[in-house]
Amino acid sequence: MEPPRERGWGRIVLVLLALAILPAIPLLRVVIPIVDPLVLIAPLAAALAVAGWRQGGRGSLALLWGAGAGWILWRASQRGTPYDEFVVGWSVLLAVTFGVIIAVIPGRGPFLPKALAALAAALAVGVVIIAMVPGGWTGAIALVSEEIGRRAVGAMREWQAMTATPEWQELMAGSPTWEESSRTVERQLSLVPGPARQLFLAMLALQGMVAMALSWAIYHRVATVRLGLPLAKLRTLRFPDALVWGMVAGLALLAFPVPGPLRIVGLDLTLFFGALYVLRGVGVLMWFLAPGRWMSAVYLLLMLLFWPVVGVVALTLGLGDTWFDWRRATRCESQRSE
Repeated sequence: MEPPRERGWGRIVLVLLALAILPAIPLLRVVIPIVDPLVLIAPLAAALAVAGWRQGGRGSLALLWGAGAGWILWRASQRGTPYDEFVVGWSVLLAVTFGVIIAVIPGRGPFLPKALAALAAALAVGVVIIAMVPGGWTGAIALVSEEIGRRAVGAMREWQAMTATPEWQELMAGSPTWEESSRTVERQLSLVPGPARQLFLAMLALQGMVAMALSWAIYHRVATVRLGLPLAKLRTLRFPDALVWGMVAGLALLAFPVPGPLRIVGLDLTLFFGALYVLRGVGVLMWFLAPGRWMSAVYLLLMLLFWPVVGVVALTLGLGDTWFDWRRATRCESQRSE
């Protein structure tokens, strides 16, 4: 039986706008690995179009998206820095592995296992490539550190230029809170490059997952051939419970005395799998609260305002869902009450 077709572009447009706006914020620009989301999304969409064409879809769609992706990647490579070349190479590698995984894994299954397999394969191939090129890991680390440092310096200059304007000075003179907030942001900008370097791989992987999900949603709204099931709604989001071992491995590397590089691996594992379980925990919250459209917007705003507290609660619920399956218990209770 053919899965239901996805409809509506509202959420996709909102996510695309968010991905375009967030890098404009100085602090976030330092920690986001790829500031141009189209450099990631376009090759992934082209890979899906090619996979759909090989399964009987429209060749014109594959040709059009392939040409668009090629133009976007060419434009990105023309910026001329080694980091831009790295970004283009990673985008192509992730798109190729995503397309290959979709072609290799039989059936029209869910998105998440395919995306995780593609991400793992791309990271593995990337590790091998980096080990083989001149400079190896030392050169790659220096390249990332230089780019993060350059962005941090630029963000600091932008912030200092904005706070030096007469309007901002007048605002700070009339409000000690604004003055303290300005100093806090400046301190954060000076401190963020260190964590950004350590968590670069995790952020790159999470950004890749978001790009794959977006390209999956876009493809299945315009193509005639399905490559898998629709993306799960947040309130029903689940994934294999074995992924909890990724979180366990990360926490173990942080808890035990290990060399510096392994500790960084532990940080990246904890952030990546922690983000997945936070998302799962938010789904559990949405399941219990069962909000309507407007209340969902209100809850989203509250989550953004109180994200540290919500993050801890969601992580606890997400990890606990591995063993307790909160939503199944709720379904059973509702069935018994009927």
